[in-house]
Amino acid sequence: MVAAYALSPIDLIPDFIPVLGYLDDLLIVPLGIMAAVKLIPPDVMRDLRTQALDKGKPKSTIGLVIVAAIWLAGIFLTAWFVWPDAARWWAGR
Repeated sequence: MVAAYALSPIDLIPDFIPVLGYLDDLLIVPLGIMAAVKLIPPDVMRDLRTQALDKGKPKSTIGLVIVAAIWLAGIFLTAWFVWPDAARWWAGR
């Protein structure tokens, strides 16, 4: 339920209202997550934490390469549009 509220385009207080619009997200979502965690029985939580520790941290080299390529492309395109004469300047060095 908390995830549905966090991802929903409908808010309790609309985001365009200064300060209050984001304040409900900053309060309701963490409180909802805390409530959901409290509802999980302790033995189930203990088992889930043990399973998470046994698996270790996930690693994705391909994901890293894809994200890095997207960032580099974004930086390059931003520089290209902000500074269109960069190619001529670089070629004249």
